[in-house]
Formats: sequence, structure tokens, C-alpha cells
Amino acid sequence: MSTSDDENIIAFPSAEPEVAEIDEAGVEVDPRVCPPELLVPAIEACLFAVTTPVTVAALAAALSVDEGLVLAGLETLRERQARAGAGVRLVELGEGWQLRTEARMASWVAAIRGGKPFRLSRAALETLAVVAFRQPVTKGAVDDVRGVDSGGILRTLLDRGLVKMGGRSEEPGRPMLYGTTPQFLTLFGMRSLADLPTLRDLRVLQDDDAERAVVPVVPFPIEEKK
Repeated sequence: MSTSDDENIIAFPSAEPEVAEIDEAGVEVDPRVCPPELLVPAIEACLFAVTTPVTVAALAAALSVDEGLVLAGLETLRERQARAGAGVRLVELGEGWQLRTEARMASWVAAIRGGKPFRLSRAALETLAVVAFRQPVTKGAVDDVRGVDSGGILRTLLDRGLVKMGGRSEEPGRPMLYGTTPQFLTLFGMRSLADLPTLRDLRVLQDDDAERAVVPVVPFPIEEKK
């Protein structure tokens, strides 16, 4: 007996749910709204499904719940992961929330993924630190702090999306101004530039390093943030 092509088609659930359903108690509910008991795992699933940070507003829209509930769910998820010593941790970044592998797992994650890890040279880190703490800053000011020409390093940081050009200085010649990008915050696990360490924090780190006879954390002068 022959069958038509239509009979061999597998029917998948529609991407658009019905507007309303009736629960066991006979109450009409909207299936687009995430129920409270599934909120935390639903948040985790949504974050797992994407590779970029997700805002609270985007999660609230996807789950059809209030942003306050999403924030509470995010904190619950983060606490659960911390208590369990999970290899994946929820972190808040400049562009939203993201699931990231725990830092201690880096070598094994790199081994399974293959390829070369993201690395920055000491010169690139120095240049990036000057830009981060003094932005908006000109190339000339960066050169003055480092004592060498930083043009090539700045181009590399621009190519990697860690530094951006933003306007021109009022100095003679109107040199270009540089600042950090949201990707910079994401790479270093910061929510905003307010998370940068203060001068006091850096001095403590330098004092600790001096006691252990290692290279200082900050090999150049950095001004206190206003």
C-alpha cells in the first residue's frame, strides 16, 4: 500500500503557542508565561542557548515575566551554582548575564575545545590598562605613560574589539581619543568601568607582589579614578 508524502511528514509543535490554556483547576493560563517552578531552569536554558550576554529585559520578554522575577531567578541560579561548586558559573557583565566556565577549569576546557587560547602580550595589557584608567585618552598620552610608541599595540587592540576610537581631543592637531569597549568589560568579567580596581587596590596588590619578589602588577603610574 502506497503512502502519500503528507503521511510521512513529522508534525512538530508550533513555534507560536496557543493564546490560552486551561490548567487542572480549570483556570485559564497563558502558556507563554513561564510558571514560577520553572523560572530558574528556564533562565538557565535560555542563557545556555546563546553565546553572548543576555539582558534582564530580554529574558523577561522571552519568559513573559516581570524583570524583578528574572533578577530574583538569576540570583537564585548563581547561588545554586556556587553551593554546588559547578563548573559553569553565572556572571553579570556590562552587556547582561552569561554562563561561563569556572576559571579553574580553563586548562581542561582549552584542551577539549582545541585551538589557541585568547592571549594578550604584556605590552598590550599595559596599553589596555592605560586606556582603561585614563579614557578618553590620546595615543600621545599613552606613549608618555609607557615611554614607547603604542601605535601598533593600539591597532591590535582596535582589531580585537577591546579599544575603540571616540571623538577627537581639543589639543593642538585634534588627536583621536581612545576608550574601552563593552567587549573589554566582558573579557575581564566586569559589569562597568566602576568595577576597575582603585589606586588603593592596586597598591595593595603591588605590595603583596613585592613581598613575593615577583613583577609588580602595574609597572607604570596610574591616576586615581574620580
